[in-house]
Amino acid sequence: MCFGDYGAYGECLVLTTHIKSANPQRRMTKPRVNYDQIAPTYDKRFVHDRTEGIGEAILDLAQRLDAGRILEVGCGTCYWLAQMQRVGSELHGLDLSTGMLNQGRERRTGLRLVNGCARRLPFESGMFDLVFCVNAIHHFQDSRGFVSEAARVLRRDGVLAVVGSNPHGRRESWFVYRYFDGAYETDLMRFPTWKTVRRWMFEDGFEEIEWREVERIVDPKYGRSVFADPFLKKNSCSQLALLTDEAYRAGLERIEADLVEAEARGETLVFETDILTAMLAGRKARE
Repeated sequence: MCFGDYGAYGECLVLTTHIKSANPQRRMTKPRVNYDQIAPTYDKRFVHDRTEGIGEAILDLAQRLDAGRILEVGCGTCYWLAQMQRVGSELHGLDLSTGMLNQGRERRTGLRLVNGCARRLPFESGMFDLVFCVNAIHHFQDSRGFVSEAARVLRRDGVLAVVGSNPHGRRESWFVYRYFDGAYETDLMRFPTWKTVRRWMFEDGFEEIEWREVERIVDPKYGRSVFADPFLKKNSCSQLALLTDEAYRAGLERIEADLVEAEARGETLVFETDILTAMLAGRKARE
């Protein structure tokens, strides 16, 4: 059974067979972004970022569940969590960065925020109706452990929703991967595939697992307008924030060199941005 009619969001993919993994994924140490340092300017991304679909998808899910208690893991400055206030729920947020949480406390009200990590959620079992994360699962040091913890803190029939993009097989969809050495390879290490997350959810007893597109941003930059792209700034996204200053400068220099060559030929260089954001949601078994 699907959670609802998704209309323009596209068809839902429903899987009903439980799968057990013979070889659980080994934990790896992922590179960490210093979000305490980025926190004061983090919300500037939402000024230009067209992400209405993400908020609408989570809000719609919460409304259809009639969720009374909601938890966002990796809540950051609470941009998404604050949007859930329209459903009148008890809203909890968890993040590893105290700097991000402090920004959330200053800019949003009525939220219950706690500092902690995704693999050890400091909440009682069966406490929440909905647990979600947005563009965060690749930051968790133990992404697999997060899914298990989400299953624990959800009530029977509660829902886990993982929202984000996935770089696997999409190298040419974003010019940043082309110009900044190591950015794509690091993302392949950080991001689990949707298939992997879906398997984890099955292993932890989730049912009616559905994947659907919630946002697609197609925003190419032409010629030197690329330098006005807010997501080209060093701390605008984790892909660039993880680079050394030298690697970041080298990427900018590659962009400049290609622009000069194109201009000499009388051509306008196109910098592609085609980012797909999806939601994978599953319902905790009733029994």
